[in-house]
Parts: sequence; structure tokens; C-alpha cells
Amino acid sequence: MEEIFDHDYALPTALSPRLAIAMRQIEFARSYTSTMLDDLTDEDWFWSPAEFPTHIAWQVGHLAMSEYGLTLFRQRGRQSADMQLMSGKFRKLFLRGSAPKLDRTLYPPPAEIMEVLSRVHKQMRIEVPNFEDNLDEEIGPPHAAFATKYGALLFAADHEMLHAGQIGMLRRLMGKPAVR
Repeated sequence: MEEIFDHDYALPTALSPRLAIAMRQIEFARSYTSTMLDDLTDEDWFWSPAEFPTHIAWQVGHLAMSEYGLTLFRQRGRQSADMQLMSGKFRKLFLRGSAPKLDRTLYPPPAEIMEVLSRVHKQMRIEVPNFEDNLDEEIGPPHAAFATKYGALLFAADHEMLHAGQIGMLRRLMGKPAVR
């Protein structure tokens, strides 16, 4: 078992090698994404290039929704406590297949999006150590990128890095310097 220190809670958590790999990748992706968001204003969150209708608010909200979906929902199903992680309205705005809208009044403010992202991430850290016994179970409904619960955990990091790249591109198009 590898020991990972969760700095938000200052509690060591023993993880199997497979879960340690998944957690390292998820934590790296989140750290990378966070560096892209540190210096943004609320206006920056809703800036969109004319040719490509997206914005950072949608990207980050989608990351919250997808982390919930891949690391919690697909691992153990929906639980009543999940409503405290994000509202149904939030889920619908950012779920897979949703499209960014340029009307910023449709979205929560950046601080609220970040709160949801943080709540989901903290809950994922609490629950993932309990998933070891079910990692090889097939997942339903099927997904093109993975077939098992472990695959969903690994894909969570890949998916976040994909969107971190989009956030990085939006930053550059705004004229902001590269972060990495």
C-alpha cells in the first residue's frame, strides 16, 4: 500500500498501487488545471473567441460534472448526499453532450463553479480508497474510452487534461502568458 497525504485534511490514506496511480494522475491533472485558473478575473471566465463558442466557466463546470461522473457516480451510483455536491441544474448545464452558451446569465458565478469543483474533488478523495474491491467491474452504460470502473478513474485524469488544454488555449487567445 502506498501512503498519500491529503493536504486538505492532513490525514494519511493508504492506497493500493492501482488506486495510488489513479489518484496521482487525478491530483496532477487538478493541480495543472488550478494553475490555469489562478490569475483569471470573472470577466475572463466568460470570454469567448468569436469563432469558437466556449468559455472557461463552461470548461470548469464540465470538469466538476465529469469528475463526479467518473470518480463517484460510475463507481457507486447516485446517492442522496450527492445533491449537496451539485444541484440538478448544475449537472444539466455541464453534463456530457451539453454545449457552452455565450449568455453568462445562464451560469453560476466563477466562485460558485469553483466551490462545486472543490466539493466534488474532496468527496472523491474521501471515497476512492473504498473502491478497491470493485475496480474490475464492467461499467454501464458503456463508454468509448473505458470498460471498467478502474478505467473510469484513469480516464478522469485524461479528461481533465484535455479540458486543461482548452483552458490553456483560451488563456492564450485572451493574450495571457503561458502558464507552463
